Amino acid sequence: MTPIPQGRNRRAALVGAMCALAVAGTGLLAGCAEDPDEGTNGVGRLPAEQIQTKTRTAARSASAVRLHGSVVSSGRTYTLDMRLKPGGATGSVTAKGATFQLLRIGEQLYLKADAAFWSHGDGQDGEGDAAAAGKLDGKYVKVPQGDPSYQKFSGFTDKDVLLDGLLTLHGKLETDGHHEQAGVRTIRITGDQGSGGTLDVSLEGKPYPLRLVRGGGAGTLRFSAWGQDFPLAEPAKGETVDYGRQLPAS
Repeated sequence: MTPIPQGRNRRAALVGAMCALAVAGTGLLAGCAEDPDEGTNGVGRLPAEQIQTKTRTAARSASAVRLHGSVVSSGRTYTLDMRLKPGGATGSVTAKGATFQLLRIGEQLYLKADAAFWSHGDGQDGEGDAAAAGKLDGKYVKVPQGDPSYQKFSGFTDKDVLLDGLLTLHGKLETDGHHEQAGVRTIRITGDQGSGGTLDVSLEGKPYPLRLVRGGGAGTLRFSAWGQDFPLAEPAKGETVDYGRQLPAS
């Protein structure tokens, strides 16, 4: 005898059996469709505006998250793979073919990259620039808080700032059916029928955002590891360098 399916599969099997009986007895299908929101957190039954509010609230209250994908800003594409929490972040950013590591612990921001990242080749002293870049190669460089680069790069490490800026769809909000992301059931909401962005929100557990397609081709991001803590540790002294002056623009 075939084992009876468990959980949601069992309910689906029972519904299917009932529908088969209904068809055999009366030819009617009314009431036989499975409710896509059965056993979920219920946000799939809400208007799109309320879903957006709830997922932003859930994201802000989460203790940690992993964010990876691409963001287009000011005509430049950044590929991100960051883990973030209120006390800091760690991960990588790729832009213009160069990848660098970011680490923030409290207010202290570190940037780690190879010599090519630090070398501009546009200064008056090319040999001096190359020598300086060589000293920074593979080191965690302390980014001065007063440097313009601090604000630019720290934005990739600030959980609330980053999520608040991303998790807003533009235009008229509507729901766009039930979907699935990495095996998790979702409800999708759109802004202006997708031109203002689309967001898949988890129907299981808390209504965390799982996938964002930004409007205007401005990138696609996935969110995972919600609430999963990760370690942050100061780099060893031998791996750390104070740049000592304004960082090169990148």
